[in-house]
Amino acid sequence: MRFSAAIFASVAFAARPFDNEPDTGIDAVLGGFAANKTLPPLTAIQGLPDFDWAAREYLPAANYTYYRNGAAGEWSYRNNLEVFQRFRLRPRVLKDITKVESSFATSILGYNFSVPFFISPCARGANGHPDGEWNLVKGAAKGNILYMPSLYASKPWASIYDQRNSTSQVLFQQVYLDDPSANSTKALFKQIEAAGAKAIILTVDSPGDGVRHRAARYGAGSANTGLSYFTWEYFQELQSYTKLPIIPKGIQTVEDAREAIKYGAKAIFLSNHGGRQLDTSPSSLEVALEIYNEDPSIFKEVEVYADGGVRYGIDVLKLLALGVKAVGVGRPFMYANAFGVDGVVKAIDILKYELLNDAANLGVGNLKTIGPEFVNWKSTNMWFP
Repeated sequence: MRFSAAIFASVAFAARPFDNEPDTGIDAVLGGFAANKTLPPLTAIQGLPDFDWAAREYLPAANYTYYRNGAAGEWSYRNNLEVFQRFRLRPRVLKDITKVESSFATSILGYNFSVPFFISPCARGANGHPDGEWNLVKGAAKGNILYMPSLYASKPWASIYDQRNSTSQVLFQQVYLDDPSANSTKALFKQIEAAGAKAIILTVDSPGDGVRHRAARYGAGSANTGLSYFTWEYFQELQSYTKLPIIPKGIQTVEDAREAIKYGAKAIFLSNHGGRQLDTSPSSLEVALEIYNEDPSIFKEVEVYADGGVRYGIDVLKLLALGVKAVGVGRPFMYANAFGVDGVVKAIDILKYELLNDAANLGVGNLKTIGPEFVNWKSTNMWFP
């Protein structure tokens, strides 16, 4: 009896256990802290996956599960983490990479930041630390990166914006439209403007509640529930309610990327809600690849952001190589927040360090000129025979 390679691979993928983070010796070296339910010293944290390990061992199970859970069987969550490793890099050697760090500075909607990655919106920051979102906004300021507070933050809006190092620190505010009425939405947008946000990140991929089995077992349900009314025509109408640009977060097809541009979006955000909303939805890397192959002009017409499963500098590089402008990181910062502000800063520093050295080892001398030629997209790409 013969089995195709594709069938064999899918069976093996389903059967093997899933490791939430790779085995890099953390259990052997830091297992004593896990046994005592204490956080290891921050100096012992070597990579973003280490923050996940530390948070899982230290936080109350329900708190950790709120961040960790995915939709249904969590196949999208798993794919978000594993998809980056399916595409091999094509390193170039003997290139002048000595000035690559000077190319890290990035403009996002005209605002300047030190690197092309940012803290994605995540709710309930206090699940990781009593100071919740205050740590995230302070850490973002220290690292000079963008932070996007969630509508369902643990801390009141005003207090989060009050924690900025100055009014010049840029925040983009994430929102849901649980109440789609015009008056309610206008009032919400006015509050966001008054707080000092520079853009509105409108989550568009959760018109219904996420089916989250893991969350239900631990009583760590979704921050938003119920069905929400939303159409592209209404998205266009929303823009008349505020002077701030509205960025749709949750684009998962090339068709919707084109629709967003048609209806006036100044930027789009590729995301599958961290694999928490609709199981087997595509990763942002797969969506970016679809856009690159079917309608690459989109990357030139609007700024494109993406998040989901990013844990390493090489993950950031692969998204940038396709044309993504800036890359969001969510869960690792929520786990790092268990260490307070210093943990958030450490996570930023780790990713900056990896981005620098991975770019150098890849042979990229200027991050702004990185292109798809640095990755072998053919290996598991449906677009190539």
